[in-house]
Amino acid sequence: PSEKVPMTMTRVAELASQVLPPGVLNIVHGDAKCAQALVEHAGVRAIAFVGTSMVAEQIYKRATELGKRVLALGGAKNHLVALPDCDVEMTAQDVVNSFAGCAGERCMAASVLLVVGEQPELVERIVAKARALEPGSDGARAMGPVIDDAAVTRITLSIARAESEGAELLLDGRSEPSFAERRARGGFWIGPSVIRHTASTDSALHDEIFGPVLSILHCPTFDAALEVENANCYGNAACVYTQSGAHAEYFTQRFEASMIGVNVGVPVPREPFSFGGMHRSKFGSCDITGDAAIEFFSFRRKITTKWSMATEKSWMN
Repeated sequence: PSEKVPMTMTRVAELASQVLPPGVLNIVHGDAKCAQALVEHAGVRAIAFVGTSMVAEQIYKRATELGKRVLALGGAKNHLVALPDCDVEMTAQDVVNSFAGCAGERCMAASVLLVVGEQPELVERIVAKARALEPGSDGARAMGPVIDDAAVTRITLSIARAESEGAELLLDGRSEPSFAERRARGGFWIGPSVIRHTASTDSALHDEIFGPVLSILHCPTFDAALEVENANCYGNAACVYTQSGAHAEYFTQRFEASMIGVNVGVPVPREPFSFGGMHRSKFGSCDITGDAAIEFFSFRRKITTKWSMATEKSWMN
């Protein structure tokens, strides 16, 4: 596991040891040097990885050079599209849940909302719901901290850069009082931020910030929104908010993403459907769950047989 969060998988291994034979599941703690040793080791035949696209690509290239099977999941820049006919209240709540859930530190978190047409009520509701979030881990309005001080710095700098590029801060998580107070007492706290952009070239619309930051860009047409979404180098998740089946079909057939939602801002596929991205969100040919994972972690064996004909007749032949 990541050296930043080792305890969860350690506990998983402890529980698994109660039902699995010794040696089936092993936990090896370490940093990049340890990961490199696993990739290089002759006894390791398959590598599965989740991390940044840069590291995922490096692992994919090196492991495939060594003849290993590789599935490396990379970064994401997930887009939500709100059409004029969307359910405002449901959409606003779902957008906030998506970009601020887990403090935005999950690969399926929304980071860009493309609003087709002028929808001031929707934007106002999103900002109001995000502002109502409180630091903590209990309750429907609670939002936890980010992982470390480096994350706080990265998110803070991304917001500052957006502001310097001319974007409008509808909600500035750097100075939200309750989160700032918790940060002053110690801890990696930063509140949710909502940024309205007017230029599609703004860095926050393209860089993976990996925190509770939502960028909003208004688009004049369906196709303009699709052009923005499909131009990003990742292909993890996308969602459209609408009450029209025809509109939903139009977007789901045109999104350049592997996991697609209709009125679902975190469109994680349910089993038996598999989890995985495309483009620079995944390096490898399989997905990480479902039947694709069975293919990745196993080999197909084909057995062809032939028998001589029976010499005696019976009801069986």
